[in-house]
Formats: sequence, C-alpha cells, structure tokens
Amino acid sequence: MQSVTEVTQATALPPVRARAEIDLAALRANVRSLRERAPRAALMAVVKSDAYGHGALPCARAALQAGATWLGTATPQEALALRAAGITEADARVMCWLWTPGGPWREAIEAGLDMGISGLWSLREVSDAARALGRTAKIQLKADTGLGRNGCQPADWPGLVAAARAAEAEGTVKVTGLWSHFACADEPGHPSIDLQLTAFREMVAYAETRGLTPEVRHLANSPATLTLPHAHFDLVRTGIAMYGVSPSPELGTPAELGLRPVMKLSASVALVKQVPAGHGVSYGHHYVTEHDTTLALIPLGYADGVPRHASGRGPVLVGGRWRRACGRVAMDQFVVDLGGETVEPGAEAILFGSGEQGEPTAEDWARAADTIAYEIVTRIGQRVPRVHVDGDVDGGPDARDRASGDS
Repeated sequence: MQSVTEVTQATALPPVRARAEIDLAALRANVRSLRERAPRAALMAVVKSDAYGHGALPCARAALQAGATWLGTATPQEALALRAAGITEADARVMCWLWTPGGPWREAIEAGLDMGISGLWSLREVSDAARALGRTAKIQLKADTGLGRNGCQPADWPGLVAAARAAEAEGTVKVTGLWSHFACADEPGHPSIDLQLTAFREMVAYAETRGLTPEVRHLANSPATLTLPHAHFDLVRTGIAMYGVSPSPELGTPAELGLRPVMKLSASVALVKQVPAGHGVSYGHHYVTEHDTTLALIPLGYADGVPRHASGRGPVLVGGRWRRACGRVAMDQFVVDLGGETVEPGAEAILFGSGEQGEPTAEDWARAADTIAYEIVTRIGQRVPRVHVDGDVDGGPDARDRASGDS
C-alpha cells in the first residue's frame, strides 16, 4: 500500500494522465442504504479484488465507519493485507474463502480470519495448522446449493459436517458460520432462487442437528440483499452494490435502488488535431472520417482496463457532449471524433461516473462492451491512480475536501 496523501479543498490535484476518483462519502451512503434493506442482519462489506478496483483499504475503512461489521475477500492474501494494514480483530471480522492446497493457513489463524471451507482436504489442512499452532481456527462451511462453483455438494455434506464436528471436539476448529451463494439472484423470479433457499435451509438444519452452532448463516449477495428479504438470515454480503453499481439492469438503476456510483474515471485530453475527410483512425482503419473533422486523443487504453470490445462504441463525455471511441481501442490510448468542434489539450474526458453531470456510467460501458458493469470497474488497471475523495468526514457536508493518492 502506498502512503495516504491529504489535500485540502483549496489544493488543486496535480494534472494527471488519468485518474479514478473514488467518492468515499457515496460509499458510506450506499452501505447505510444497504443496512436499511437488511435491518436484522449484519453486513459484510466485500472488498475482494482491491474493492472491485476501488482501493481495498480506504473502502474497507469507509464501510466500517458506515456500520459494516465484517469484511470479505476472496483470497487469504487479500484478507491478510487488511490485517497488515491495521484492521484488527476488534475493528472487524474478516472472512476469505478462495483457498488452494498449501495456502497460508497458519498466518490466517494467527490473524484471526474466518476461513471458508468447502471440502475435506481444506478442513484437514486448516486443522493440521491449528494443531501445530495450538490454537483454534475459525471456519465457515460452504454448501453448494446450486451454483456449482465452490462449496460442498449435498451428497458430501454429511461427511464434511461430521469431520468438522470431530475437529471441534478436538479443539482445532470452531465452525463460526454456514453459508452458500446464489446463482441467479440478479434474475427476479428465476426458479433456482427458491430451490437454493430450500437446499440451504435443509443443509443448515442438518448441520445444526448434528451439533454445529454457527454464529452466522448467510446466503444473500448484493442482488439478494436488495430484493430477497427472506434470504437475509444473519448476515448479508454486499459487493457490487456497495460501490453504487446495480447488480443487474433488470433490478433497476443505481438511483432506483437507492445507490450512488462511487467511481469516476476520467482522463486529460492529450492531443487535438484537424484531419481531412477519408482519414483512417487507429489500427485496421475500422473508422474512416466522412468529413473534415477534429480528433481528440484520450490517453487510456486496454492496458488501463478500457475494453477493446468497446471499440467504436465506448462513450466519453468531452466538451460537454457524448462522443464515441472511434476506431480500435489501443493499449494506451483511443480517439474520439469531435465532429469539427474543438477542446484544449488537458480538457477533461469522463469515461464514466455517477451520470449526474450527464456523463456515461459504468453500465453504459458494459453495454458497449457486451459485458457487465462489475467487469468495467474491476478491470481498471493499477497505472490509473485511485484518488480517494472524502467530503463527509465526521458526518459533515459532502464538501469533497480530502483525498488520498494511490492505494
């Protein structure tokens, strides 16, 4: 993690090629809104993959300030980094769930992490590490209720439960949770939703009748938190919604869901030039100017996470108007046709943001690239600095008066 640099509202940020501005006040507001959707459940702020590209540590701290009590990561390395950065067991429970053989079990136990366990091999490894340390590991058994990814199949569940109960009796583990994950919660009315709910209830009931006493049972991801109150159980895991992105257009826009996008991706126009009609633009000349026109160079490309699949379609706000990426998106740059208008080099080009300034949103880019908005925000590369803007310190107005550099 790089050190945090404080700036005041009066201090202008230095000119940059590009930046992803992260509004921590918006993130806190989103967490509060999600807590209102699940008032009887604790909230886990999922900060995997560098908080979906938003910066794990600043976002984790902001979510905790807004009332989250758990943090979730995919890999143990992500979880251990949060502990190393100063988030203690007193600050938050931290859970990680994507393990492979030979993982850092010892370090995770010492850090007090909750560890997702999906099969006997991982239960054996965590038990061995706990025995060697002379400590009790906190584990959460994951049931595969129908997603077909990680998790224990119903046919294998009795064996895993029995082995976990035996490890508890030995004192090497404590089963702190039972959990699963929806496959289609972002598709309202999908028949798999009720089937998974039923399977989860049955698998939890089986485990509890065999002597397991979990602290938390959890199934709800972002879309289920927003739309399935009967699936909230003891804990909800909010990922993409926390960052103000709708889990699915079918569920509504961020505004309709009471959310505000947290990331604004912008760049400084690098070059503006006049070109004649018939001029090819970028690799392959898939775009050729029809008339004399003005081209602006945007210094972001697929190495920065701008999807090449959005060539010819990706929207950008330049000079107060929407433009489209014309020609191929290259590794470091792409071009927009200003249609004869002009802007000065250094003018702001907004690829996506909240939409409140008329700019495109991450969902607009997702449509242009035939993907989902999750991918758009998560794929923004590390050479784009994250500028964490926070104007809601101590509950004050959103004056946007603090920022941090890369994180």
